[in-house]
Amino acid sequence: MSDFDEATSFLGDYGAFQNLIIVLLGLSAIPCGYMSVIVVFVSDTPEHHCKVWSNSTISGAHVEPPFHERSSWIGPDSCSRYKVRANWTVPVELANSTEECVDGWFYSTERYTATIVSEWDLVCDNAWKVPFSTSLFFVGALFGSFISGHLSDRFGRKPVFFFTLVFTPVTALIQATSVSWVMFCFFNCLKGVGMISNYLTSLILGAEMLSDSARVSYTFLGHSLGYGLGYALLPLFAYFIRGWRMLLVASAIPGLLLVPTWWLIPESPRWLLQKGRVDEAELVIRNAAKRNRVAVPEVLFKAGECSERMPEDEAQQTFTFMDLIRTRNMRNITILGLFIWMSVAMVFHGLALNTSNLNGNIYLNCFIYAAIDIVMYIATWLLVNRAPRPIVLFSSMMFCGIMLLIIMLVPDDMHLMFQVLGLLGRIGVSAAYSFMFLFFPELFPTVVRTMGVGVNSTGARLGTILSPYVIYLGVFSKILPYLIFGTFSIIAAVFSMLLPDTRNCQLLDLISQVQPIRRGRVLQRLYELREENFLQLNTTKPKELVVDLRRVRTPMIPVSIQGVSDDIVEEHKYLGVFIDCKLDWAKNTDALYKKG
Repeated sequence: MSDFDEATSFLGDYGAFQNLIIVLLGLSAIPCGYMSVIVVFVSDTPEHHCKVWSNSTISGAHVEPPFHERSSWIGPDSCSRYKVRANWTVPVELANSTEECVDGWFYSTERYTATIVSEWDLVCDNAWKVPFSTSLFFVGALFGSFISGHLSDRFGRKPVFFFTLVFTPVTALIQATSVSWVMFCFFNCLKGVGMISNYLTSLILGAEMLSDSARVSYTFLGHSLGYGLGYALLPLFAYFIRGWRMLLVASAIPGLLLVPTWWLIPESPRWLLQKGRVDEAELVIRNAAKRNRVAVPEVLFKAGECSERMPEDEAQQTFTFMDLIRTRNMRNITILGLFIWMSVAMVFHGLALNTSNLNGNIYLNCFIYAAIDIVMYIATWLLVNRAPRPIVLFSSMMFCGIMLLIIMLVPDDMHLMFQVLGLLGRIGVSAAYSFMFLFFPELFPTVVRTMGVGVNSTGARLGTILSPYVIYLGVFSKILPYLIFGTFSIIAAVFSMLLPDTRNCQLLDLISQVQPIRRGRVLQRLYELREENFLQLNTTKPKELVVDLRRVRTPMIPVSIQGVSDDIVEEHKYLGVFIDCKLDWAKNTDALYKKG
């Protein structure tokens, strides 16, 4: 199984089979592109003010002035209105005191015929329900990220992919019939479960069926580009469909149209091999070869080959989430991934959800953000193999963070500059967001790949749950959301430099193949070069040993200890020096400097 790429190299990189997989799975990402941000239009708050007094009449007609002609006599703000004096006559005589909008609100229909805000009066004291309903979608996505990885690692990528492909649009159709805000929120949460499960499973399914070169193209030109096209279609749908119910119905249709692809998309042969289902894996490869019109070797995979290549402790093992933290290398990758995904997703979705708060046309702003995403997906695809993976992630997030923090220096009345810097920040985080879906599946082995990406995506959902509330802080300070987003971007950029580089590497199959983080790789490299950086210490005296080690100015340099007894080694462990006499080198000598 470790030589899967070698065994299937005869298929080539871009045959008819690979192109079909890239196109079909790319199309499946289109609904995910608009499902996650459709709330921008469904939950937008139209301009509104209090309804005027229900018993106020002029010549027998209700006093309901046109929306844009309302005057200050209605109320000082959208959540209160002036009281009417007793025994008033026409024209209406108003008191200086105010009262709540006891008769409800009047909403502008210039932009929408209806949103959930105007449907259930989610304004003023109920305004908190808008970000809460948005967060529930991401709560569902968090839950879906967590369970989809385990389910697809256990039951297969294909069944989970197609189940969620149907589940998501069906949930959207039921949500469109909501009779209350509570019902809307419940199905919004379920929709989040289905959307993220489908998105992640399609990513892994495609990555495991393609070679290294085709996998890069699929991630950016198939999966991410499909997501971006879905995002770009959203303002087009929303422009022509101004009611939230019909907009949800329209959003469900594309996903249902993809159900017949069940007969074209096979199960992941890597997963089949890992489960010992060699005959099924071989059938997938032979069908792919037939589609590509290439000759197939007589024997592709030997029966029992998988278990023979797996270490004893990994053979016939059922892997769980605990395996993501059981070994040091796996634990480091998982923890770093959790924070990086959380930060990138919070900034990415936060800037997208902030579209309705920007000046200008909401439909045009949304389309511009989608266009930026598409351009950055293509640009990242062109650049991704020209630099180490950690450098690409670091550069994009650092650029985003700097652009967002510069906003603090912009005067409040310079709205255009706010938009320009926000768009520049979006450029950086869009590149990072798409790049994560290439980078992290390469860091996790096949046996826990979907679980690993799912757990990292769970961290991303934590970030997206927080993003609506971070945006809501803009009510108190316009720059506060950008300050938070910029800070998290820079911290994530720094942490990304610890990750190992996977450029031009084959996909890992076993946990034992997981690479250490970059600090560990430095130690390994120094050990390999110990003959070039050799320090002889000829002493048996503890004091001289301490003095000589202090002379080592390069941290982590290999050291040869000659004539040092085991007693001396044991005696000086408190100094933080761990000496392996068999390997003739000392680890962690920099700890000695700190302790003196």
